[in-house]
Amino acid sequence: MTSSPDAVVVGAGPNGLAAAARLANEGWSVLVLEGSDGAGGGSRTLPLTLPGFRHDHCSAIHPLAAASPAFRALGIERHGVEWIHPPAALAHPLDDGSAALLLRSLDETRAALGADGRAWGDLLGPLAARFDDLVADALGGLARVPRRPLLLARFGLLALRPAAGLARACLSSGRARALFAGIAAHAMRPLDAAGTAAFGLVLGAAAHARGWPFPRGGAQAIPDALAAVIRAGGGRIETGRRVASLDELPAARAVLLDLVPRDVLRVAGRRLPPRYARALARYRHGPGVVKVDYALSAPIPWRARDAALAGTVHLGGTLEEIAHAEAQVGRGIMPERPFVLVVQHTPFDPSRAPPGAHTAWAYAHVPHAFAGDALPALEAQLERFAPGFREVVLARAVRGPARLEAENPNLVGGDVGAGLNSLGQTLFRPLARAVPWATPLPGVYLCSAATPPGGGVHGLCGWHAARVASQQRSKRQAQ
Repeated sequence: MTSSPDAVVVGAGPNGLAAAARLANEGWSVLVLEGSDGAGGGSRTLPLTLPGFRHDHCSAIHPLAAASPAFRALGIERHGVEWIHPPAALAHPLDDGSAALLLRSLDETRAALGADGRAWGDLLGPLAARFDDLVADALGGLARVPRRPLLLARFGLLALRPAAGLARACLSSGRARALFAGIAAHAMRPLDAAGTAAFGLVLGAAAHARGWPFPRGGAQAIPDALAAVIRAGGGRIETGRRVASLDELPAARAVLLDLVPRDVLRVAGRRLPPRYARALARYRHGPGVVKVDYALSAPIPWRARDAALAGTVHLGGTLEEIAHAEAQVGRGIMPERPFVLVVQHTPFDPSRAPPGAHTAWAYAHVPHAFAGDALPALEAQLERFAPGFREVVLARAVRGPARLEAENPNLVGGDVGAGLNSLGQTLFRPLARAVPWATPLPGVYLCSAATPPGGGVHGLCGWHAARVASQQRSKRQAQ
């Protein structure tokens, strides 16, 4: 790139890379600037414990990536992403030594849930059957007119409800309720909050429609594929380039910021209209996580044998326990029994560890910017459902909210979703605006997970921002 680029993208997370890849495919010359030493944001894979062990830095399971229309259009599978589907998407162990399973097959899940199988199918089956349509409309942002309004209306009537209330109303057994509660807890909100059901519905339907897969070799395969698309289109990615101000960027027709509002204010604050800047300053971040990566001498010794079939395991017990833990986190209290997510890659992808060894990925939901020691509580949940777990641990790498934020500034207070998932902020993020990816500054756009459709590795925030940038450029050229 010998002249000024058409577009500069600040931040090389999945959204920034997806924005750059779309523009590069459309013939734009693109420069991506990333402050850390590597591209990928929350989707990097790093040697965090012992030699030969590869750990996913933040994201580890990718149902929305596998379903993403942005990633499909960009052809990431052609650039090295190979999806691995464990036999079960999810296991939810219970204290009786059993585990509720979320399987790719809706019929098999219904059979495994017994008396609640029919209700589970009635709740999730219609959404799974039209999942691609649902993703196109529900994750397209309110700036677009839905193409399937009846489907979106059906989803909305259920999605706007509290997850705990929906589970109690539609499901009768403790197993099915616990399974749904664990999925909905990805909202990182109290389960009696409006809108939390949406997370359970979307992720549950995704499991039946697309599975909960992960890339062979590590999450890094996703940003690597996006980077390959960018470079194939003549674009360039420069790491170790932390941007302090818009003033230091080269002249470009468009600037896309893969930054949360706090850092948008940092780089562009003095240029922004005061009213818009004040609205960005009111943006709220959600609870944090404490992340632990393990090098193991053996697989996790689950009491429930079926838990070994799943890539993801939710540790939280009953609906009531999970709801209590998430409510405490929402009030700023560290729970004695936090909700813990565990991912076990190596039973299905042995390339991530030396022969015979294994990895485990885990995080616990904790209050925003929690500075205490959550490791004992996290490992107590592991020991509760996998007695003897500590005996197979060779090494661990623990990172709390402050460390996570230092490594990735978009994870404010350890918030891996880049913003509180309140109902208002889920529908209107970062603020109520007809085209939320556009800013009042001509040619400056937002493309982080603080824009619709929000958190998750799907690239759609960047995809939509690039679409808007391209459309507005075409309008200017036509004038």
